[in-house]
Parts: sequence; C-alpha cells; structure tokens
Amino acid sequence: MESDRRSARFWGPEPDPLKALERVGVSNARFETYETDATVGDLHSAETVGYGHGYGVPGPPGEGARRSDTYRPAYERTLREQPMQGQSPPEPTLLERTLVEQTLVQRVQQVQQVQRVQQVQHRQPTEPALPRQAALAPEAAPEDGPATARSGHRRRARYAERAEGMRRLLPQALVVACLTGGTTAFLADDKEIELTVDGTPRTLHTFADDVTELLADEGIQVGPHDVVSPGPGEELEHGDEIEVRYGRPLLLTLDGERREVWTTAHTVEGALRQLGVRAEGAYVSASRSRRIGREGLALDVRTERTVTVMADGRARTVRTNAATVREAVEQAGVTLRGLDTTSVPPGSFPREGQTVTVLRITRTREVHEEPIPFHEVRTEDPALLRGTEVVERPGQPGLRRVTYSVRTVNGVRQRPRRLHAEVVREPRAQVVKVGTGTPPASVAGADHLNWGALAACESGGRPDAVDPSGTYGGLYQFDTATWQSLGGQGRPQDASPAEQTYRAKKLYLRSGTSPWPHCGSRLGG
Repeated sequence: MESDRRSARFWGPEPDPLKALERVGVSNARFETYETDATVGDLHSAETVGYGHGYGVPGPPGEGARRSDTYRPAYERTLREQPMQGQSPPEPTLLERTLVEQTLVQRVQQVQQVQRVQQVQHRQPTEPALPRQAALAPEAAPEDGPATARSGHRRRARYAERAEGMRRLLPQALVVACLTGGTTAFLADDKEIELTVDGTPRTLHTFADDVTELLADEGIQVGPHDVVSPGPGEELEHGDEIEVRYGRPLLLTLDGERREVWTTAHTVEGALRQLGVRAEGAYVSASRSRRIGREGLALDVRTERTVTVMADGRARTVRTNAATVREAVEQAGVTLRGLDTTSVPPGSFPREGQTVTVLRITRTREVHEEPIPFHEVRTEDPALLRGTEVVERPGQPGLRRVTYSVRTVNGVRQRPRRLHAEVVREPRAQVVKVGTGTPPASVAGADHLNWGALAACESGGRPDAVDPSGTYGGLYQFDTATWQSLGGQGRPQDASPAEQTYRAKKLYLRSGTSPWPHCGSRLGG
C-alpha cells in the first residue's frame, strides 16, 4: 500500500481508463454493462473479442455475432477509400498537414497517459489488474449472496477487456510515436529566414545549414564584388536575416583622374557616400537620385577646390568645381582677352590650393635694315713691290630688310623673333692687288738718315695711319698724288712699310725735308 501511495504522488490522481480510451479514439460502447447467463469463475477466463471483430459482426466459427466496434485506426481504410491503381493520392494542403501533426501530438500524449495507468496497475502487489480492480479484490468483496457475486464477475470481465484493449493499442501507439518523432524532427530543421536580394526582401522556409547552402538552394550566384551579410559559411538560425547586395561597376572620373571602381549602392548618391567622395559643392554628371543598374554607369565628379588667381596686380581666391583653369579664372572675375594666357595650360585641371597667374600678352612687328658684308678678291701684281697691296676696286656692302615679331608679357619686352627677310641690295666684292716684285736694296744718298725717327714723329710708327682729314696716310703721311708720282699705286697706307720707306727716300732725294716741315729735322741729315 505504501508503494501505491508513492505511485499516486508521482503520477498524480488515478486516471479513469474509460476516459483515457475515449481520448485515444476507442468507444466505450463495448464495455457497457449487460446481462449474461455465463458465470465467470476466473478474471482471466473472460471472453476476449478478437481485434477487428466488432459486436454484431460475424467472427471466427463458434464465436457468434458481436456488437459493432466504433474504433478503427486511420490506416484501416475500405477499398472504396483507397486510390485507384496507377493514381497517386492527392497532395495534402498546408492546413491538412498542420491538423495531422496536431492530431499526432495529441495521440502520443494520450498513449503516454494510458501507459502510465498500466504502469501503476503493474506495481500492485496482487494480480495484474486495473487500479479499480484492487478495490474489488476477492478478499474485499462482500459476501451478500449470488447477486453480489454475479455483479463482481461482470465488473472483473469488463476490466479485463479494457486491459486487453489497451494492450492492443500499444503497437498503434508506437507507430504514432515514430511518426510524431519524424514530424517533430522535420519541424525542428525547418527555419524561417528573411532573405533580401538587392533591396527586395522576402520570407522563406529552408532546411539549409549555412548561408552558402541557402544561396545555392535559391539559385543565387554571387561574385567577388558582391556582398553577402552574414558571410558565406555562417550557420543559419531560425529568424535570421540574410542580405545580398550585387556589385555594380563604375567608370569614375574623379577630379580629372579616371578609374574603374565597384559599388553595391543602388543610387549615385549612395555610391558617392560608399566611396567616400566629398559631394558637398561637387559637380556630378548624373542626377544623384539616379539608380545604378547591374550593368554599371560612367560618372564624372569634380569636387570643390580652392584656387588663387593672380591678375593685374591683384590676387583673387575662389572655391570652384571648374573642369579647366580657364573656367576657374572666369569664375574669379578675370577675362582673358586676345593673346592673354595663364601660367599653367588653360585647359588643364585646377588642383586644390593651386595659384594661377594671368599673363597679359601684346605682340607687334618691327622691320630693320641690316647691311650685307662684301667679300674680297685678291690678285697678284708683279709690278708692285712685295708686301704692297693695292685696292683696285673697293667693296660695297649690300642691304637686307628683316621683319621681327616683338612680344611683351605683363609689360616686359621679350626677345624679338625673326619672321622673314628680303635683300634690298646685293653686296659688291672688293678687288685687291698684291705686289710680288722685289724692292730695291737701297737708295743712294738717303740710306744713312734716321727714317724710323721721322716715321715715329709723323704717324707714331703706324703704317696704316690716316690723318683726321683723310688726305694723308701711311708712315710718312703721303697724300695720294705725291704717292702715285713716286711710282706708288693705290693709297700709301695700304702699302707695306718697306715700300713706304722706299718711296719716302725717293721723295727726300727730290725735295729734301720740305715735305715734312715739322718732323724733317728728325732725319738728322
């Protein structure tokens, strides 16, 4: 009895076997009390109805008719309920599958409760019977006569049949438990995932273990420029959010430098933000709200820069997103006119902090006349003493007219640049006779005189000396007429010193020292 009380505390209040059987789908109609003429002497000798034979249904020979049994397992379908040969059963709907799963769980719970009832029964120290049989054991039954004995027999028969029914339900309960376990495992592996692909979210159920398997199941291919969050290979849990962002190529020209970059942003503004481009005050060739397709986009961006323009003695600093230096100069309020230019190429890209100087340029033309030098033609003359040269025909220089381009930069004259030239007059060559004759050795009566002192006094000892008037020339300052009268040719200053001394000696013999009134006394004669 102490073990019964411990079992009652463990399992709770004693369940009613009839209600337990009704919960698992067994009708209690067959266990209702009815009159019988047979007297059951032993509890285990009571009639047991064969499985599948209800009351009123013919059983094996000798068993008679029995009443109909209302319980029928789900797998016992009539031929009319079976699908035709070659025809597959209809696919159950989601609602039907849900109802079946709920029913299986309930059945398992009911079978477990019945098993607990049986375990309590087997723990009784008397013969195996249901808990209520313990109260009706033979030693506790009243001895009131035949009527009381018949009632006890009927109750024992009813309890035996109930126990037999529960024993028949055990295989069915095991099948239900297996099906329910598979369904529970099936439901445990199912995960609800929110998958967002390029900004489009959707909720799906999957049995994938990680992100890579999920993407493969959904047929989503990712490349090296695509972004998956969480990353591929990460394990999946129920309720996870997976995001796939496809990469888009951008042919980006940023401040004059062209390069190809990749972005996962969907708009131009998002791409600039993702690439870290300072967009405030910048020029963007496309609308910032324009969407970027998977094929990509060509984009020209010019950020705002600080440029200083030096012009006309003033410095002007501007913030600009101009594409060229010329545009930046114009935005500074400086106009380039005519040949004006800048210190850097006007078509170049202005850089941050750059200083540009405006060059005011003027250009003029100048024409200059330049002489063309003549050349000299020399001929030998044996009639002239050796060392004597006589200009037979003086040369005449020519004339050339040259045009130059003169440029001034900010008022400073630059080196002229020759444009073209034309010859106005050709030069005329000079003809010179060169003496090859042998001069006489001496002049009698004049060799002893100091001719060096006379030459030093008259010309300073220079053979080509000419007085300021151009009348007298040579060492001894001959005039041309006197020189030629002495046999000389050309001009005296063009003759050699030896010839000039020879002609001076001849003049001394003819006229004495009178041709040299101031220096004749130097001869010492």
